[in-house]
Amino acid sequence: MASETLLVTGGAGFVGSHAVHELIDRGFGIVVADNLNQGHLAAVHPKAELVQIDLADRAALKRLFGRHRFTGVLHFAANSLVGESMAQPFLYLRDNVVNAMNLVELCIEHGVKRFVLSSTANLFGNPKQIPIDEDAAIEPGSPYGESKYAIERMLAWADQLHGIKSACLRYFNAAGAHPDGSLGEDHQPETHLIPLVLDAAAGRRSHIEIYGTDYPTPDGTCIRDYVHVCDLAVAHALVLDVLTERSCRYNLGNGKGYSVREVIAAARRVTGCDISVREGGRRPGDPPVLVASSDRIRAELGWTPKFSDLDSIVAHAWGWRRQNPAGYDDRSNEKRRRAP
Repeated sequence: MASETLLVTGGAGFVGSHAVHELIDRGFGIVVADNLNQGHLAAVHPKAELVQIDLADRAALKRLFGRHRFTGVLHFAANSLVGESMAQPFLYLRDNVVNAMNLVELCIEHGVKRFVLSSTANLFGNPKQIPIDEDAAIEPGSPYGESKYAIERMLAWADQLHGIKSACLRYFNAAGAHPDGSLGEDHQPETHLIPLVLDAAAGRRSHIEIYGTDYPTPDGTCIRDYVHVCDLAVAHALVLDVLTERSCRYNLGNGKGYSVREVIAAARRVTGCDISVREGGRRPGDPPVLVASSDRIRAELGWTPKFSDLDSIVAHAWGWRRQNPAGYDDRSNEKRRRAP
């Protein structure tokens, strides 16, 4: 394993940085490719080589592949805001798909036979059955989801025609942080519920807004499946062994959903802080319930979330926030920047 080098795109981002940490712990050599538009220099593991590169720059990518003999690619880099994709659909359909195509074509040219895609539950739009398994109808809920589906189809053809084995991991709501507080969630702007609630607990925002209180759920608010980011990182490592033989598609979640009110209650328990709440109307396109069935990956690979309870997920996110109240400080890591 020591001789294996993996390319991780978006390895300076939230999920990507945790995956890099897990892979290095398992003995892999890692090259992180990230344009740092959304990622953070300080999130990159010190044992990883960081190359600042935009995946749209095919010539720079070609040089990168020429310098290394990658044994696999894990692709996290993407525009990933559902709401933004509804306002700028072609930004997502162009950038996400074309950048992935650049990667796949270079894998073909350089004989890289394993490809792991960070996909999304947004493939399933407004599902007819809960929990959502891998056989659910794919009806993307946004141009973002559509872009990921296009990449999944691209990878299916890469397997059929070129023998590249791929794993598409459709995860639901990535949350939490590394238990030691070294890595966490730091988006600008932040759109995810748990860090927004913790911002309210920390006094960085005046309140948390609940969008819709009349859904057909026990407390009237939307229910979502939250999966710990470190458990996601383990899943990305596990599928690498599968890809020596076959391609695979897995949904990743806890199999249990929590409502917006339950998340707020958990944050109050964990932080001991009062959190002001305002109730507003529904947002267009928000399904009442999104919960994953992860039975397939549990049965086939033995994947079991280590941090499955909501309080642990919130507590780790809160630990990161308390240790890093201003998020990542990239300035101290400027010396680690490297041009392609």
